[in-house]
Amino acid sequence: MNYRILVIGACGQIGSELTYKLRSVNGMDNVIAADIKESNIELVNSGPFEVLDAKNFNQIKRCVKAYNIDTVYLMAAMLSAKGEQFPKKAWDLNMTSLFNVLDLAKEKLINKVFWPSSIGAFGPTTPKNNTPQHAIMEPNTVYGITKQVGERWCEYYNKNYGVDVRSVRYPGIISWKTLPGGGTTDYAIDIFHKAITDKKYECYIAEDTELPMMFMEDAINATINLMNAANDSITIRSSYNLAAISFTPKQIAESIKLQIPEFSITYNPDFRQQIAASWPKSIDDSKARIDWNWSHDFDLEDITKEMLMQLNNMYSLS
Repeated sequence: MNYRILVIGACGQIGSELTYKLRSVNGMDNVIAADIKESNIELVNSGPFEVLDAKNFNQIKRCVKAYNIDTVYLMAAMLSAKGEQFPKKAWDLNMTSLFNVLDLAKEKLINKVFWPSSIGAFGPTTPKNNTPQHAIMEPNTVYGITKQVGERWCEYYNKNYGVDVRSVRYPGIISWKTLPGGGTTDYAIDIFHKAITDKKYECYIAEDTELPMMFMEDAINATINLMNAANDSITIRSSYNLAAISFTPKQIAESIKLQIPEFSITYNPDFRQQIAASWPKSIDDSKARIDWNWSHDFDLEDITKEMLMQLNNMYSLS
């Protein structure tokens, strides 16, 4: 019987693109997509799909047994900006889902777990520039708290129960395929949409707020490369720092203007500015680059060209 992969939260921003990539590599029938509702019809119709509540241990367990699941990618989460509006719901979803999957691995019902952390796990007391792998972590958002605590539990389950759990701290992720999903860094997606449709954008964070960012293709490749790495090469069981580039809203706007000269940007910072200001400006991800040969392919110019080209095509067809 073939071993199979389960992606929980498969209809989300990263989960959907991860599912497609995993299916292209492992075969459609060997990657089971699951989410709490069928919110991405294209994904639902592209291969095996299960309606599943990530907070329900028995539902996950039944799915794991029914499909002979070997590896789980737990992508279900409430993101930073949304989490501040619904703090208890964010805690419940983000933590209960992680315990459910870690406990299944502890029971040897699955062999390998991927769980994403985030730069949100850092906080205002963390060194802002070239943030090291091991640093002060005092997050001041519910999302960040769940990620920081989740990292500790991942390491605990690995050390005490031998669970093969792997993780990266995602920076802001930029993609043209899915709409923003409630994250603070989602301005870097929305700005490209507005550049195409309106030729202007009002940004909710200040022009000089520098944040680590990454193109989706790099993020997906990093995730899969980490999971394919030899077990003895993984030295970090909390979560690896992961980085590509850093930029400000002003810099991304200038990059867009090179392609769309009439584009203009204004700034009206809201509550998300405080979240963004608490995060690092740049990340030291040398451990990932050494341990499993991580490297990124897309810089800001590459991202701008790809986003504008793909969104132009998308809007011209709609």
